[in-house]
Amino acid sequence: MNVFTDKVVKVGFTKAGKQRFRCKACGKTGMENYSYRAYEVTLNDHIVRLTKEGMGIRSTARYLRISTNTLLRRIISIANELSIPQISTNKTYEVDEMRTYIKSKDRVVWIVCAYERESKRIVSFYTGHRTNKTLNVVLKTLQLANAKRIFTDGLRNYRYLIDKGIHRVKRFATNHIERFNLTLRTHLKRLNRRTICFSRSLLLLNAVLKIYLFA
Repeated sequence: MNVFTDKVVKVGFTKAGKQRFRCKACGKTGMENYSYRAYEVTLNDHIVRLTKEGMGIRSTARYLRISTNTLLRRIISIANELSIPQISTNKTYEVDEMRTYIKSKDRVVWIVCAYERESKRIVSFYTGHRTNKTLNVVLKTLQLANAKRIFTDGLRNYRYLIDKGIHRVKRFATNHIERFNLTLRTHLKRLNRRTICFSRSLLLLNAVLKIYLFA
């Protein structure tokens, strides 16, 4: 649309804040230039940074000027492209679980994480019910890495899932991972204890956690 003719007048702005024009001759409206921000090459980098800073879905979408549906698809796509770093062998780990919920407080899920003491990072995580099956997903990755020691809290399930030769339950032995869990709750709104922000799907919760931990 040629905006330099006297037959074109301004008629307000779009939701994205761009000037709209109307042709006096035909009555049609349009913009001088069209752009779709979801195609920008740096968008994924912005999404990763804002996700790790704990911004919610709607606030991130507003800031980036894209739709929430586009943002949700991008978050899942970014998470699927991430690869979990290979776990080093013969290391010492701390394992702990964190409680949260999906959609409603009746749908409780647990986030189980394994923390490597030497590198001070999470090397494995899994979300599910607080059962042996959920715990075993994380513990098996450590056992395959020939873990030297695995420290846990006093949850009885661990006694049956970890070899006694490498399992240790001591006071203050899980301080590092418990502190990390506190940081995780602080950084990610959806994990805060008292907030109106929460995860509405397990798929999105896993995607956000993967981006936060490994991106």
